[in-house]
Amino acid sequence: MRLLLIRHGETPGNVLGQLDTAHPGPGLTELGERQAEALPRALVNEPISALYASTLVRTQITAKPLSRELGLDVEILDGIHEIEAGALEKLTDHESHRRYMSTVFAWTDGDFDRRMPAGPNGHEFFERYDAAIAKVTAEAAGTGTVAVVSHGAAIRVWAGNRAGNIDMEFAARHVLANTGIVALEGGPEAGWNLIHWDASPVGGLALADPTAEDPMGKSTG
Repeated sequence: MRLLLIRHGETPGNVLGQLDTAHPGPGLTELGERQAEALPRALVNEPISALYASTLVRTQITAKPLSRELGLDVEILDGIHEIEAGALEKLTDHESHRRYMSTVFAWTDGDFDRRMPAGPNGHEFFERYDAAIAKVTAEAAGTGTVAVVSHGAAIRVWAGNRAGNIDMEFAARHVLANTGIVALEGGPEAGWNLIHWDASPVGGLALADPTAEDPMGKSTG
């Protein structure tokens, strides 16, 4: 099975550098909408058989152009939402960014007991994300290509721990811009392997925003 983990388009919170993880969350900026509109052309050669988005609004908006082009409904999937920032929610300072990212990448490195301030620990995050991906895999009968529109930190942390051919340092070092894609092959039982990590927006650098203070997608290396 081929699993395409797609980060949502740009949001106002990304531009402001906010740790913006609460439900229902914001929509997309004008650039974010253009990034979403670029997805169908970028994925035209992918035989996508199912399309999922998280419970946060930004992923659902991002998935709409792809849904329209493919003629597939967007299934709202619980468990693939962004890693909750807890007491750091909406903060924009670099120290809060550092605390958030150092906590989540500690999970990728196996320190699941470490807890976000007033938020989840690694056990809780991986339990919900694993369950969601297991549901996706079961519904696809373990075959074909499935697209999942999710979130920057969640994708990087989950893939960095669950893909057998990369590690925490790889996931922390590699950026994931809005509409960047992490593609894996395998399954929950056989294990996952990274096929490619497309760090840039699917429409190329013309759809990037180098001025955004976006903590979820930046390299920590």
